[in-house]
Amino acid sequence: MRLEFSSLSVWAAALWWGALTVVGFGVVPMLFANLPTPAIAGAMAAKLFAALTWLALACGLCLMLVSRSNKASALVNRIQGAIVFILLGVLVALLSELAVAPRILARENLGLWHGVGTLLYVVQWLCATVTFWMVTRRG
Repeated sequence: MRLEFSSLSVWAAALWWGALTVVGFGVVPMLFANLPTPAIAGAMAAKLFAALTWLALACGLCLMLVSRSNKASALVNRIQGAIVFILLGVLVALLSELAVAPRILARENLGLWHGVGTLLYVVQWLCATVTFWMVTRRG
């Protein structure tokens, strides 16, 4: 059984969206609800968000590579239609990791930067959601 590179892109879109959904809306709230202090929960959440950034980069690169395929297919066309959302999602993830996260970790104007980080996370999640929908839709 051979897994084609193009079908790998469906898995990449699913992994990106699924990881953001589970971590952001499930795991992180549970950390803050169940760990002894917000500082411990925040430190663990920061590690999870950093891992999600690199996952987003890997999934986004996989999707972008497939979009450059010379092989014409409906899937390649759907990925090309989602390319703006893929690029925006990856750029937002990198911005969050490289510009916002260091300020949150330094506790620099924590309320502001936490709000910006949350907004960027939601934007990335929306980009991953649209990408996943566009890549998996039929017709």
